[in-house]
Amino acid sequence: MYALQYHFVTVTKYRADILTDERLERVAEVAHEIAEDFEADIKNVDGGTDHVHILFTTKPTTDLTKFINSLKGVTSRRIRQEYPEVKQTLEDAFWQPGYFLVTTGQVSIDVLMDYVENQ
Repeated sequence: MYALQYHFVTVTKYRADILTDERLERVAEVAHEIAEDFEADIKNVDGGTDHVHILFTTKPTTDLTKFINSLKGVTSRRIRQEYPEVKQTLEDAFWQPGYFLVTTGQVSIDVLMDYVENQ
């Protein structure tokens, strides 16, 4: 048995205020699609105009680097394709190169979701 929970945060390139509610919803949809391929389970996606928080669980065998790179790469590509005005602002990439990823320990997912929603 295992309980691997993670809190992932990434910011838009140049901290651009470009994530509308609609775009954040689209990031969440794409994240769920990608998670299926990695046998990960997205618990919550939230954020602000310049960042996103994703809470997820995985199996011990999940390659986290590949998963995060896929999350960032595919969401970047899709958002820039589907919203041409974003591509004009952020031509080469949607996300900053770095990110924050931390295990959440034994904190319940409900407590984490409340934390993320109230950021």
